[in-house]
Amino acid sequence: MGKVKKKEIINFIEPKIREFHSRRLENLLALKLKKIIARKNPYLFKAKNQNTAHDLVKTILDAHLSSQEEGIFGGFLEELAIFICGRVYGGKKSSAEGIDLDFQTDSTIYLISIKSGPNWGNSRQVAKMKDDFRKAKKILGTNTKGEKVVAVNGCCYGKDDKPDKGDYLKLCGQRFWEFISGDEDLYTEIIEPLGHKAKEKNEEFLEEYTKVINKFTLEFSQEYCADNGSILWTKLVKFNSGKKTV
Repeated sequence: MGKVKKKEIINFIEPKIREFHSRRLENLLALKLKKIIARKNPYLFKAKNQNTAHDLVKTILDAHLSSQEEGIFGGFLEELAIFICGRVYGGKKSSAEGIDLDFQTDSTIYLISIKSGPNWGNSRQVAKMKDDFRKAKKILGTNTKGEKVVAVNGCCYGKDDKPDKGDYLKLCGQRFWEFISGDEDLYTEIIEPLGHKAKEKNEEFLEEYTKVINKFTLEFSQEYCADNGSILWTKLVKFNSGKKTV
C-alpha cells in the first residue's frame, strides 16, 4: 500500500478545475436556444405557470447547464479517484465494459463502477451495472486462481448506510474515498483545492451567462411571444413535439 501526498492531489486537481471552468464556459457560448427548447418539457413549464419570457428562458437554460455541468464534473471526479487509487493501490482505468477502475490488495481484486452520487440511475441502469459486474467477474474467473473478486459501486458523494447489496458493495462519500485511499479524512481534504480560483472563474462565467440570458430572451420573445407579450404555448409545443412536415 502506497500513500498519496496532499500536494500531489492539489497538483492534479488545479489544472483539472481550470479545464472544468473552461469547458463550462465554452459550452455556454456554443448553446443555441432552439436546441435547448427541443430537449425540455414545455408541459412542465406551463403547469408551473411560467408565463414570463425571461423566467422561462432562465429556467430552461439553468436546467440544461446544471445537467451538463454534472456530467463534466462527474468525469473529473472519476479521474481524481483513479489517480488517487493509482498512487495508493496501483489502481488503473479498467478495460472491462462498464467498469471504471480496478485494483488488487492481497488476494482480492476490486472492480469499481464510479458514479457521482448515490441516486444515479433507475432500475434498468442498475441492472446494466450488475450485468457488467457479472461479465467482468466471469472473465477474471477464467484468468485468476485463488483470488476473490469484489464488485463495488463507488459514489463520490452522499450516503448509503447499507453498503452490502448482495451482488456488490455500494460505497458512498466518505466510505468510497477511504476505500480507494486508506484515508478516512480524504473526503473532506479534497474540497478545498476544488475551489481553486472559483470566484474569478465564476465571475467570468456570470458575465457571459447574463449576455446569453438577454440574447435568448430577445430571441424567444420574437419567436414565441404574441404582440401583446403573452407566450404562444401552442407554437412552442408544436416546435418541441410536433411531427415534421415534408
